[in-house]
Amino acid sequence: MQNKKIAYLVANLEIPFWQIMKKGIKTNCNKLGYDLEVLDAQDNQKKELENTVKAIKDKVDGIVLSSINSYTAGTILKLTKKANIPVVISDTGTRSKDYISYISSNNKLGAYDLGKYLTKELTKKGFEKGEIGIIALPQKKIITQERTAGFLKALDESPFKSADLKQVKTRTEEETYNLIKNMIIQYPDLHTIWLQSSKTYKSAIKAINDFKKQNEILLITFDLEPDFLELIPKNIILASAVQQPFIMGELALEQMDNYLKGKKVQKVIELPVNIITADNIKEKTAFINHNVLGIQSN
Repeated sequence: MQNKKIAYLVANLEIPFWQIMKKGIKTNCNKLGYDLEVLDAQDNQKKELENTVKAIKDKVDGIVLSSINSYTAGTILKLTKKANIPVVISDTGTRSKDYISYISSNNKLGAYDLGKYLTKELTKKGFEKGEIGIIALPQKKIITQERTAGFLKALDESPFKSADLKQVKTRTEEETYNLIKNMIIQYPDLHTIWLQSSKTYKSAIKAINDFKKQNEILLITFDLEPDFLELIPKNIILASAVQQPFIMGELALEQMDNYLKGKKVQKVIELPVNIITADNIKEKTAFINHNVLGIQSN
């Protein structure tokens, strides 16, 4: 008997977060007996639409969707609804409700908690006021809007304020470096850089070091890279708000399996975002390796 087929429509597999989520989906596909087709949009909306049409033409039994943004998700859901293909959303939110399940992180609370931790640490270091620079992801996703709102709420409750918010376009190291360099030059009272994505952390560290601001400018991120297991204990990165992409991928496929087998499906599953710091990273290592980085123990 031939296995049922699942398509994973993903925004960009160059991003480690999506690679790990794919790993979670694949793990449960193997466990539950599904074939998986991965269709990478490479952050190109035309290609994402072509991938959607391909999945529909291939007559897949279900789609797990991590779209480029919340608007493209709505378009995809219109097409899949017409084709009568069930969709589980994993991470990228949408205003449409034409999905069977939505696996998400509590981005707003996670960013708020990160902001509260930051302002507490800034006060400990003797800063009575100052400015925070935000290197933001494109704000066309509900999840990135929630991150920004949660973080700004924490700043509103503190003596610190946002210096600037710059949305990345290319998500390259060079772009991030130049944005931070310009912030450092423009805002002499800058005390923190917040990266809304962890991908370009190396260029953030380089910019801070090049201006010899290691003792004046803290670095915090959303999400986490393997190197952070060394960088956070050294306080090169103060803290990271981490999602659980491996678990999100597993849950997405689990809910799809429930639907296809006529079992109960949870419409919304929201996972907590954990704040990882030098104080707790050692005890959280197993959690980080499995839930966050998708490293399988033998």
